[in-house]
Amino acid sequence: MRRMRVPVVGAAALVMAAALPGSAVGAPEADLAYHGVVSMAGGRMDLRLTPRNYGPSAVPDATVRLRLSVAPVNKQALPAGCVRSGARVMLCRVGALAAKGVARQIRLRVRLRGTPSEVRVEIDTAWNGGAVDRHRHNDRQRVLVLATGDEYAF
Repeated sequence: MRRMRVPVVGAAALVMAAALPGSAVGAPEADLAYHGVVSMAGGRMDLRLTPRNYGPSAVPDATVRLRLSVAPVNKQALPAGCVRSGARVMLCRVGALAAKGVARQIRLRVRLRGTPSEVRVEIDTAWNGGAVDRHRHNDRQRVLVLATGDEYAF
């Protein structure tokens, strides 16, 4: 009976290790990052975002998630490739990214509920095509945007 436990425990450890982020055996490695500017005035937020892949591998498809501290107005058109996934969350398709490549700029202009004096925008990767990203610090951005019309770079 003792001999049976060791292989079972060993197999369970292998399964658990494979499920951990960044440890996928044979998965390509990519380093996604998002840079851009965001501004807000009169209850409208304008965001321009450029996704980049610093490599070393290409990413077959990626999606960026945008979380807002203030909910957007319900009925408004979003750019092609962008959808609402919650009251304050939007997803935008980035598409394929070559290694050391830059994707098309995502431009998002949304009207927020009311006329807030500030909004917090959180940006991160929702999907990276199954690639391992060991440098998650540069694909997670938090920006506090004041309702001044000034552009805040990230």
